[in-house]
Parts: sequence; structure tokens; C-alpha cells
Amino acid sequence: LFDVMDAGLAPDLAAAGAALGTLAVVVGFGGVGLASAGVVGPSAGFYGFALGGLLGLVAIVVSLLGLRATRAETGMGGRSRAWRGLLAGAAIFATMLSGATAGAGRPRINDITTDPNDPPAFEYALRDPDTRDRDYSYPPGFAEQQRAAYPDLAPIVLAVPPESAFDAALQAVQALDLEVTLSDRARGVIEARATSKLFRFVDDVAIRI
Repeated sequence: LFDVMDAGLAPDLAAAGAALGTLAVVVGFGGVGLASAGVVGPSAGFYGFALGGLLGLVAIVVSLLGLRATRAETGMGGRSRAWRGLLAGAAIFATMLSGATAGAGRPRINDITTDPNDPPAFEYALRDPDTRDRDYSYPPGFAEQQRAAYPDLAPIVLAVPPESAFDAALQAVQALDLEVTLSDRARGVIEARATSKLFRFVDDVAIRI
């Protein structure tokens, strides 16, 4: 029964695997490329990449079935297409899996501060029309996770006047190629933004002297 089914489905499985693999690569890496070029937003690009990875997994399964159905003893054609689908699906799925596991073992928090008891406050980010509706308060539940993961993280103490400390902090921000959005020497306040290279996600940084 399985041999008969394999023979009937072999061309379709191989073709489907190749098509799914190609679609997975186009959707997945296309999402990254479009987000990196600013054509679509970071979230749209990320979801496209994730969808490509899931399609890649489906392509792997279908292509493996296609390889089984086109094994040498069946005499059925289409094996090269099944291999293309398998390799393409594996490429995008492995890329997604690598990105997903990059932060393994680290706390699942999106806010880090050197002072959990009194985090520096954001000002510019709360005035910017693009971000003012977001919640920039430091979640209390993050403090315990942060201290466990990064016990050495604390405010930097410099034996220099506040003005010199401000200059040093501003130079550090510029050296990291961050976009300075607020710089107030009199109050010792700096804000900046970091943009990721691939999806162009934006992280805000607040510094208090």
C-alpha cells in the first residue's frame, strides 16, 4: 500500500517540497531584507522572517517524504527537486533557530538599568510622537531577574566633576554610534537611540549623571 502511495505521490511531494523551500527562503530572507531597507516596519519584517522559518520546517518534512518516495528502487523522478526543497527549508529554519536560541539562558526582559531602585527616566521618548504612547516605566518584576543575571551591573562612579562625567558619557554614546536625542549638560541628562542592523528595531537609552 505504501509503495503504491509513494509512486503516485512522488512527483507531487518532490515538487511541493521544492516550492515550499523556495517560498520559505523568499518570505523569510525577504522579510529581513525589506525591514533592513526600511521598506516595511521592524515587526512586519520579523514576522516575515518567522513565517519563513516555519515554512522551512514544513518544507523539510515534505521534502523528506519526497526523498523517500523517489528513492532509487522506485524509479520515480523528481529527487533533485526534493533535495532542493530540503536544503532551502533547512537553511531558513536553521537561521531562525540560531537567532531564537541566541539568548538562551538569559532573562526574558526587555529593559536593563544600572539602578533598579531608581531608574533614569525617559523624557524625549515620551515626547516623540512615534513613541510617546509606549510605557517606558521600568517593570518592578524585572529587578530580581536582572540582579540574578547581571549581579555586577551598577552605576559607574567617576572621581571627576559632573561636567567631565557628562562629557565622558556623551563621548561613549557617540563612540557606540547611537543617535543622541537629548543632551542637557546643566541637568546631567542624555538620551539616545540604538537601531538594530537587520530588522531596524529601536532601543532607547537614558543616562543620568
